[in-house]
Amino acid sequence: MGEHSHTRTTTKRTEQSLVFAVNGERFELFQVDPSTSLLEFLRCQTSFKSPKLGCGEGGCGACVVLLSKYDPFLDKVEDFTVSSCLTLLCSVNGCSITTAEGIGNSKDGFHPIQERFSGFHASQCGYCTPGMCVSLYSALVNADKSDRPEPRPGFSKLTVPEAEKSIAGNLCRCTGYRPIVDACKTFATDVDMEDLGLNSFWRKGECDEVKLMRLPPYSHGNGTCVFPEFLKNKTKAGFNMESEACYWYSPVSLQQLQRLLQMDDENNETSRKIVVSNTGMGYYKELIRFNKYIDLRYIPELSIIKKDHTGIEIGAAVTISKAIETLKEANEPQFSQEGKLVFKKLADHMEKIASGFLRNSASIGGNLMMAQRKHFPSDIATILLSVDAMVDILTDQRHESIMLEEFLGRPPLDSKSVLLAIKIPCWRLSVDISSQGYTKLLFETYRAAPRPIGNALPYMNSAFLAEVSLSKAGIMLNHCRLTFGAYGTKHAIRARNVEEFLSAKFLNTSVLYEAIKILEITVVPEDGTSHPAYRLSLAIGFLFDFLYPLLENPSEISSFWSDGDNKALPFSDFKGKQDSNQLDQTKFSTLLSSAKQVVQLSEEYNPVGEPIEKVGATLQASGLSHLSSYSLNDLALAVVV
Repeated sequence: MGEHSHTRTTTKRTEQSLVFAVNGERFELFQVDPSTSLLEFLRCQTSFKSPKLGCGEGGCGACVVLLSKYDPFLDKVEDFTVSSCLTLLCSVNGCSITTAEGIGNSKDGFHPIQERFSGFHASQCGYCTPGMCVSLYSALVNADKSDRPEPRPGFSKLTVPEAEKSIAGNLCRCTGYRPIVDACKTFATDVDMEDLGLNSFWRKGECDEVKLMRLPPYSHGNGTCVFPEFLKNKTKAGFNMESEACYWYSPVSLQQLQRLLQMDDENNETSRKIVVSNTGMGYYKELIRFNKYIDLRYIPELSIIKKDHTGIEIGAAVTISKAIETLKEANEPQFSQEGKLVFKKLADHMEKIASGFLRNSASIGGNLMMAQRKHFPSDIATILLSVDAMVDILTDQRHESIMLEEFLGRPPLDSKSVLLAIKIPCWRLSVDISSQGYTKLLFETYRAAPRPIGNALPYMNSAFLAEVSLSKAGIMLNHCRLTFGAYGTKHAIRARNVEEFLSAKFLNTSVLYEAIKILEITVVPEDGTSHPAYRLSLAIGFLFDFLYPLLENPSEISSFWSDGDNKALPFSDFKGKQDSNQLDQTKFSTLLSSAKQVVQLSEEYNPVGEPIEKVGATLQASGLSHLSSYSLNDLALAVVV
């Protein structure tokens, strides 16, 4: 879409203006209420109405937009989805926003995503469809920017699991997901065309070449998101604004942050909010109005990622998605094989937390601060507790480095305390392998939630780390870390009494039974917790699942020691495999099982029964369909015309 400038002024010009783009159009604001969300601005002050207010919590995906940031140091653009209902408008300074209208529209032409959604009958009421199209578009943009091999003509670099996963956080109440997923899978380079369901593009029995020819064509150019040139020169320093006695500050150093906090104390200021992404508001609703917002994203110490032989240090303002990427790519030779396994498992578990568009903006530090201050049922706190993570905190003028367990156990930190960074150690075997037979470090995480992936809080989460050795007498558990969280407790805990009982013991059925009995009196949900018996049974089941494979056949540890073919590897042969990169075989499987839809058509009443596109479905996918009687104060229900 063309580049236009929209400048909104008021009677008072402030220190800086807020400059950003929406679908290529330039916007510059001189006064903004800091509590204004991006969604509210888009729907009330622009013509782009495709993002919708659904849950208001970042859990449905109806408000998803693509946010693009330019990194002048690397000279590259980072594209990712966010929930516009939680994203504060002041946080998008220097960014480019793309909505469904910017992907394709009736004036400039519809995108193949929107046309294929229509042809696969993936839109009914159309309320959620624009958000799904943006989620898939983001996946296409990032896949096509990757260095993967060129796909076959007509397809993207996405795989089928990635195409399905791209919309995992977008909810639909009426379509049923399979036609939506089928539309997404048409872009995957490894898709089986026979696995795709009923659509208006081809008939049953036609060959794959004909099917591909009849699909709306896609090429790599369709997956390119152009970042406006006028934003590349926009300063990346902190952005400050005042609007009717409300302030937005973006300090660029810890010294500036401390001065802001100190200034509030001198003025007896209590209405202050420290933010990175504001995603916490989706869970904890704000009952008071803040007159000062402090954005931590521009402080280098909070956004840095450091790696050395001792482990990985992640700044508190680093997003969960960036933390996942860092942990997955921790392949440096300075890391032990055991350390790489732990990092990979941590990343795999974090991918089950919330939705992708929340992880893209939510910070790892914010998640831990909610767990510490408000007893949020954090998965991140539980899994990091099991690996002896440490945190750096700034309290008044004092800088502390403490264990995560101590951090969680302290009284809720006041608003002057700031979490700076999290240090995840690189684990190594703590014993001399040559003197203790064959030794192995085991690590596994567990999670039970209403939905296995997506925006669903857990009933129970756990993480277990153990070092075990094999000798002629059996398998000994040298030491272990057993953590449990989200079961109706203030914060994640280590089951130290169970750990002490298991340490330095040879594993057998009676030992496991006694450990479970101790666990039953350790994991006790607080009064008022829903389904307490179920949560306790989960804790027992997780521990049993972790330890029992070691008892079935001590000579063949099939669940933990595997070769490249994922076959059982005798413990006696393991010593030569210590340096193998096949320590973990975890892969992301498809979300939906394979299926084939067979519809018998009769020409007796032709064209009745012929699959045709719904009139207006493409308009719905582009966000151009009219939703009557809609405002941010109304219920999220409307008549689709």
